[in-house]
Amino acid sequence: MATEGKNLSQYDKNTIPNAKDFRFGIVVSEWNEEITQGLFQGAFDAFTENHVQKENIVRWSVPGSFELIYACKKMQQTFEMLDAVIAVGSVIQGETKHFDFVCEGVTQGIKDLNIQSDIPVIFCVLTDNTYQQSLDRSGGKHGNKGTEAAIAAIKMAQLRKDAHFYKG
Repeated sequence: MATEGKNLSQYDKNTIPNAKDFRFGIVVSEWNEEITQGLFQGAFDAFTENHVQKENIVRWSVPGSFELIYACKKMQQTFEMLDAVIAVGSVIQGETKHFDFVCEGVTQGIKDLNIQSDIPVIFCVLTDNTYQQSLDRSGGKHGNKGTEAAIAAIKMAQLRKDAHFYKG
């Protein structure tokens, strides 16, 4: 397992770009709310710890993970001044193939948004076998994947800014 023994919340603050002028969107699924709220809180805390102003963080909620794609797209279109968007969700394996279809659809949808738009969308959707695994990755023994997503968003926002600078 990729996260075994790794705390997802640990990062070197000296390697993180200055985020005080960046604006971020976070779209959060209401399904498995205990998990997604933990992921949101990890992302929010990482942003504020890295000097993102609270008023520069926009949160939208959607019913489930499949709806993340549409909401992230609308967020990109509505807030063109955003530097990155994070899609937060949790899909837990059940007894049917529904898990496979939702996970693949959300993954491909987020990938498509990254190809189609200039605003990066960060994938923060847990796809675990058990509820406990999701708890462990949303503020539990493995830290918080939301923290990791916020750090990725800051780095991608900086990349976007640098690319615009070189482009002229």
